[in-house]
Amino acid sequence: MRRLAARGAAGDAGEVAPPAADSTDCAPGRSPSPCRLIDLCAIWDAGVFLPAAVAAAWKGAPSGVPRRRLNEAETLSSVQKAQLQRLEAARPRGPGSGDRGPVPRMARQQPPPWVHAAILFSLLSLSTAIEIPMDPSIQNELSQPPTITKQSVKDHIVDPRDNILIECEAKGNPAPSFHWTRNSRFFNIAKDPRVSMRRRSGTLVIDFRSGGRPEEYEGEYQCFARNKFGTALSNRIRLQVSKSPLWPKENLDPVVVQEGAPLTLQCNPPPGLPSPVIFWMSSSMEPITQDKRVSQGHNGDLYFSNVMLQDMQTDYSCNARFHFTHTIQQKNPFNLKVLTNHPYNDSSLRNHPDMYSARGVAERTPSFMYPQGTASSQMVLRGMDLLLECIASGVPTPDIAWYKKGGDLPSDKAKLENFNKALRITNVSEEDSGEYFCLASNKMGSIRHTISVRVKAAPYWLDEPKNLILAPGEDGRLVCRANGNPKPTVQWMVNGEPLQSAPPNPNREVAGDTIIFRDTQISSRAVYQCNTSNEHGYLLANAFVSVLDVPPRMLSPRNQLIRVILYNRTRLDCPFFGSPIPTLRWFKNGQGSNLDGGNYHVYENGSLEIKMIRKEDQGIYTCVATNILGKAENQVRLEVKDPTRIYRMPEDQVAQRGTTVQLECRVKHDPSLKLTVSWLKDDEPLYIGNRMKKEEDSLTIFGVAERDQGSYTCVASTELDQDLAKAYLTVLADQATPTNRLAALPKGRPDRPRDLELTDLAERSVRLTWIPGDDNNSPITDYVVQFEEDQFQPGVWHDHSKFPGSVNSAVLQLSPYVNYQFRVIAINEVGSSHPSLPSERYRTSGAPPESNPSDVKGEGTRKNNMEITWTPMNATSAFGPNLRYIVKWRRRETRETWNNVTVWGSRYVVGQTPVYVPYEIRVQAENDFGKGPEPDTVIGYSGEDLPSAPRRFRVRQPNLETINLEWDHPEHPNGILIGYTLKYVAFNGTKVGKQIVENFSPNQTKFTVQRADPVSRYRFSLSARTQVGSGEAVTEESPAPPNEAYTNNQADIATQGWFIGLMCAIALLVLILLIVCFIKRSRGGKYPVREKKDVPLGPEDPKEEDGSFDYSDEDNKPLQGSQTSLDGTIKQQESDDSLVDYGEGGEGQFNEDGSFIGQYTVKKDKEETEGNESSEATSPVNAIYSLA
Repeated sequence: MRRLAARGAAGDAGEVAPPAADSTDCAPGRSPSPCRLIDLCAIWDAGVFLPAAVAAAWKGAPSGVPRRRLNEAETLSSVQKAQLQRLEAARPRGPGSGDRGPVPRMARQQPPPWVHAAILFSLLSLSTAIEIPMDPSIQNELSQPPTITKQSVKDHIVDPRDNILIECEAKGNPAPSFHWTRNSRFFNIAKDPRVSMRRRSGTLVIDFRSGGRPEEYEGEYQCFARNKFGTALSNRIRLQVSKSPLWPKENLDPVVVQEGAPLTLQCNPPPGLPSPVIFWMSSSMEPITQDKRVSQGHNGDLYFSNVMLQDMQTDYSCNARFHFTHTIQQKNPFNLKVLTNHPYNDSSLRNHPDMYSARGVAERTPSFMYPQGTASSQMVLRGMDLLLECIASGVPTPDIAWYKKGGDLPSDKAKLENFNKALRITNVSEEDSGEYFCLASNKMGSIRHTISVRVKAAPYWLDEPKNLILAPGEDGRLVCRANGNPKPTVQWMVNGEPLQSAPPNPNREVAGDTIIFRDTQISSRAVYQCNTSNEHGYLLANAFVSVLDVPPRMLSPRNQLIRVILYNRTRLDCPFFGSPIPTLRWFKNGQGSNLDGGNYHVYENGSLEIKMIRKEDQGIYTCVATNILGKAENQVRLEVKDPTRIYRMPEDQVAQRGTTVQLECRVKHDPSLKLTVSWLKDDEPLYIGNRMKKEEDSLTIFGVAERDQGSYTCVASTELDQDLAKAYLTVLADQATPTNRLAALPKGRPDRPRDLELTDLAERSVRLTWIPGDDNNSPITDYVVQFEEDQFQPGVWHDHSKFPGSVNSAVLQLSPYVNYQFRVIAINEVGSSHPSLPSERYRTSGAPPESNPSDVKGEGTRKNNMEITWTPMNATSAFGPNLRYIVKWRRRETRETWNNVTVWGSRYVVGQTPVYVPYEIRVQAENDFGKGPEPDTVIGYSGEDLPSAPRRFRVRQPNLETINLEWDHPEHPNGILIGYTLKYVAFNGTKVGKQIVENFSPNQTKFTVQRADPVSRYRFSLSARTQVGSGEAVTEESPAPPNEAYTNNQADIATQGWFIGLMCAIALLVLILLIVCFIKRSRGGKYPVREKKDVPLGPEDPKEEDGSFDYSDEDNKPLQGSQTSLDGTIKQQESDDSLVDYGEGGEGQFNEDGSFIGQYTVKKDKEETEGNESSEATSPVNAIYSLA
């Protein structure tokens, strides 16, 4: 008796029901109704609905903080933010449901229709292309710019026998109108009676039932879908009419060729549109047999590597099948005339081991028929198929092999065709560029042709612009990023017109591949087109900007009924819509307090989780969504149900054959739910036959038979949950059954088998027989035979084989040269027995190995070696004594002789190898009886070294916000590149920021750095990495911004040496001047003045020997323009501002405004003055005074 762990698997769930439905309407077996449920929780949790990056961002955000999903391509608007916050509100289990575990298949039901709309809306909210909810009431009310939904392919080839159809369909609100251009000019449909447009669509129909030539309508078409909010554009559709031209008439002379010579029969089919399919047949419509000697090339020609006499038995006609007309055109046939030295076409020579010599045909070394020469080049576009072809002549017919220089052919997408003459690589990428070569060889020699493959790329999307829905005043962006080779250019348009010619919009800013919108308003609505193109093609994408002002709306039906099981967890969801994003609150039974905390938890998307349902949680829950434009509310009625439980479970029983057995299963469940009890036998639905009777609380089996033995499971289920219980019935045919059939005999593991015996001894087999032990009331189900050998792993037992419990003798297949010993283990339901005692030993005879060691590898442990390792063979594969290994190696593609060595272990190190070159490796087993089979060739590589620096490291600065880095792979990888390391640091003069390190995958060759500010420059150091480490780094600096020179001068002048020296000199000069000023203020000046007035000198006036006298003004300041010497004399400054002109023995006067100021006379002559100055110059103080 065992209660299964799956109890309550469906019981954790809630159920959605319509408000007027009875609680039993959802019973299994009834017709689908809105109350049927679906379990998508597991899908949700597995990440199908919620991308891992977004889920991680949600889980990592702190409680109460709105979470946004931001990336380079787009800044989420508040509408998008709301959709992210409401993502879980659209979980497809109704407005309320319980989180539950795995649900049995019988319990899974369909969701109500509104759930699909909520799921779709939430999924679309995650992407950048946000769609309006599918609710018709919302769809009809909200305005929406046009969106192209269907269009014809860019290269549109039509059948000339049918009407021409050029598709263009769009949606929008209001419904858009359509018009077309042809060859960039307006296409007036009304003027052409053959042309019409489908109703409510832009699809063009050109009708030729009344005549006309389809070729007249060839050209380039483009569809425009317009409403009052903008204009969307289709691709430029190039319309071409299929052509099936006739083969030109020609008379073909018989082709004369010597037997053994090469031959090419040219097809030259007429150029069709699309190109025809070519195949060769005889004039009697018999297909031409093709093989490695005779085959058709990709260009349609038929190639004979060497012509044989039997090729003359038929003629050869080239056929072209045209796709649209389904017609086949046949070229006049070629007739061959083969000149031979052996005129009899003896069919017996065809299978001759040396057919060519037997027919007198000279053997020749291979030469290429296509392509010519030893080298060629080929260009292919990314995503297309690359087809390389090599067709060679020679006698005997050459074999073709393909290689790629510097690496292996991509095994996952490369395949050989046309008898190895063609190599096709599907879905080409940039990694497939390089040099390929084909090797044509026969016993006379070999040649090879090298094909240089260049991979270009038409534009392909990195970030395709998506529709942007914003609320008034929000910011957003449209991003259009594409890649290609060459790099594509990006052109922005708005409503079909170039953005440059559009009216200026102060809320819009174009930054290369990004358009930034700030403070958007209703008038900002428009459709933007991004056209990115290069010489290989173009991409055109439409993305509208829509600004919505919408009051809150509820997306689910009102007054939903949710039924959940007691003590389970449930979540009540309330999907809604509005712009600006509404806030959501929950209330219970009309109470005024918001539900959050305790047993309740409100998620940021508005969902209400009840952690453990109790009886008192039953009631009416109201969700209210509010924004500045209004509010909306919805109600959910929650009912709590009792769980379903099996309180009397069926018990394990042992019954005698022919008796009656009753298995009880009594259940307690919620009376408002419909109960269903079913039975399983051995985990499969039980068929209730005539011998069985199923009642509400039991299962009765009459006349028990052996086939009734097994496990019986009682399944009690309601619409919401289920419970399981299992019992095992054992049927005995023996009369020695306990008298109480309801009593279960004790079970145990079986006793060990005994008396093992080996018979029928053969070279590669033996028969093993044993006597079973007691099964201990549980039948033996299996026997496991084990063996032990005493040479490689003595004492270690290995499983040999497994047999049913009904047998006790088996033939065992043996390996050569093994000294076997066997034992047997019995297994029943309870467990395994102890192993039997071992049998006697039996040694088989030896033989050469029939296999070689596995897991052969060649890897370098140092840059100048290669370690060859393998998994050694075990005792059952050695097949003889002295097992050893012959190890061979040679450089790949060099065709040098093999190096070899004999090894008894499981490794060998090859020394003095170049850095990271490929080697061909073979490891062959050998024992005393001989060698094993020829081993497979394994490619290994010598040790890696540090890679060289990445090539062509380019630093570009498209704007002041970003710096784009691009580089090429190192010229010498010296191993397998595991990535790149970029170190960069911002600097401004001598100021250096913190170094940042980025690691990239080996396939990444570009990176964009977001500048922290527009002033700083960046210094970048890039190096490649192998397993050994990082190689030589290449260093570059970002370009200087336009005003950087001035900025750097302003920022760095204080640190320049010349500036520091200048400042020190100025400080010293100022100090000297301050000292002079201080001395001047502390002394009075002496002025030699002779008054012009006739006033005698008073006796109180002291006279000097030189006739001068001291004079000081009332402020004790010297006269301006004079200089005081140490002896008190005044020296007149030689300045233009002097009051007195100096002359030898002369006098000076100055009159101003008609009044006499006075006359000053210098008493000392010039010599004396100069003598004083000369004597004063010897004093340091005088030197300072002289400077002053």
